[in-house]
Amino acid sequence: MELDKAFLRKFIQSAFSDTVEVIYWDGVKDKYGDGKAKFKIYINGHISKKNILKDPFLTVGEAYMNNIIDFEGNIREIIESVYRNKDSFLHKAEVFSKIYKVLPNNIKRSREDIQYHYDLGDDFYSLWLDKTMTYSCGYFMKEEDSLYQAQINKVNYILKKLQLKPGEKLLDIGCGWGELIVTAAEKYGVNALGITLSKKQFEKTNKKILENNLQEKVEVRLMDYRELVKEKYKFDRIVSVGMIEHVGRQNLSSYMEDVKAMLKEGGISLLHCITAQKEGEVNQWIKKYIFPGGYIPSIRQLVSLMADNDLHLIDAESLRLHYFKTLKCWAENFENKLDEIKKIKDDVFIRMWRLYLNACSASFHYGVMDIHQFLFTKGLNNDIPMTRNYLYED
Repeated sequence: MELDKAFLRKFIQSAFSDTVEVIYWDGVKDKYGDGKAKFKIYINGHISKKNILKDPFLTVGEAYMNNIIDFEGNIREIIESVYRNKDSFLHKAEVFSKIYKVLPNNIKRSREDIQYHYDLGDDFYSLWLDKTMTYSCGYFMKEEDSLYQAQINKVNYILKKLQLKPGEKLLDIGCGWGELIVTAAEKYGVNALGITLSKKQFEKTNKKILENNLQEKVEVRLMDYRELVKEKYKFDRIVSVGMIEHVGRQNLSSYMEDVKAMLKEGGISLLHCITAQKEGEVNQWIKKYIFPGGYIPSIRQLVSLMADNDLHLIDAESLRLHYFKTLKCWAENFENKLDEIKKIKDDVFIRMWRLYLNACSASFHYGVMDIHQFLFTKGLNNDIPMTRNYLYED
């Protein structure tokens, strides 16, 4: 145990860019760095050197979930302190991704993976999401925008990029709780179809359609996009927000092929997704506890697949800092609703989600994650505006 403790000291000493104080299970206190400590870390039990060397992401994540590690200070800022140290383990994910086992993402597994995360209960998500129940990156047009306003902005921004016209057919792959398809039908008069693998999202979206009397314009189906493509539907516009991250590395190529198959010639598609600079599997803690089957594609992977399928990229925009702020809002909402969350979730779950929301926020602020909106057409479309002015007009 003493050898493990000696290793743990070296591990912590090399992890942070700020001064930290560490209190070990035996009462021993260490300070790493100069000046006053910005954070305190409590090591309440034994953590093995073997497990840290094998997979520090999984080991540290599980230790926090089980209160073997605890923090005093803002957890997002603590994680950012590790990210700002370019020599820390958080910047070496590709080393560990090589050992992760990758399971095939067939339709059955995709359905199970999606329902694992998104069917935790509307009573849970409604506590910390905004009232639109939008669970993706917002768009903060002004510094003072609320989370709700940012999500409204995001939906309107996407719909502007799609250049919708009345009567056109719009497909939303992974439609969430239905805000985008309902707004598209109300504002632009399109015929919208949303698909999801989440039973809870399907039920909520159907309710929203009925409440807005849009049964003639909007439909939602509980199905996989791979099932829809077999029906040989053709759409003028296809949008997907935060869904391709669930497709899996092996299925990226077939996803683009399916979008091409369902999009009319000259049609416009928008892909909104988390991106990575380099290819690599999602860390094992995220896969095990948060997003089973998840994979973050690199920018070059996606652009290359567009070219392979005669899908012409006409615009790519990073919203990285928008997602940092969105996740920061979610994490703050989560803490503000803690008393209510404790009524429906146990302490391990709460610590797991606290770590997930804050770690993701830190990752978009100072880490390795980005998020992009890719706008592309099937074949050439010469009716696309030559400037971006249309995006900023009321």
